[in-house]
Amino acid sequence: MIVEQQQLSVVLHATDSITRAGVTAALRARPEVRLVDPEDSARGEAQVALVVLERLDSDAQQLLRRLQVGEGPGIVLVAGDVADSDLLNAVSSGVSAVVRRSEATPETLVRLLKATAAGEGALPPDLLGKLLNRVSRLQRNVLHPNGWTMAGMSNRETEVLRLIADGYETREIAERLCYSQRTVKSILHDITNRFGLRNRAHAVAYALREGLI
Repeated sequence: MIVEQQQLSVVLHATDSITRAGVTAALRARPEVRLVDPEDSARGEAQVALVVLERLDSDAQQLLRRLQVGEGPGIVLVAGDVADSDLLNAVSSGVSAVVRRSEATPETLVRLLKATAAGEGALPPDLLGKLLNRVSRLQRNVLHPNGWTMAGMSNRETEVLRLIADGYETREIAERLCYSQRTVKSILHDITNRFGLRNRAHAVAYALREGLI
């Protein structure tokens, strides 16, 4: 019995018509991939967005942020030039996989599209090393001296959420941490505003889901 292979729906964004035509022709020859129009992608029909450009300029950054509004598709980025600073910005904008244009064969693109759809990430080894070095410097020089974590929460915010998760009330948290109740409420207010959370229960659920507490 022959089992039909499920196609991966992909929306293509390219900076010029020649690139768009070439990538479209290459992917339409692959039975694993189904290209969808940007209008269909806006309705949630695309599983992965393939972005092909020469460099990560301000227009490219805006496109990446726009693609990640709401439950946007995973993003595979094909770029001719990726600077160290641009790489961190791209990953923070939701890019799951990066490949240089010179290395972007149809087989490589299909492999990265599948990996991104499966929730995985992929970077060339040298770019991965650069990204890790930048993250390490960010932690060492900026976050740790100010008592922050990579998740964007301070140590005291994490302590408050952990105590809320353990069932403590505002007054009890204030007593345990030697804060005023007003300070505890202010900390919770800052957390919910920063991450767009509804209330303390939502804040705890978010922290648990993200592995912060």
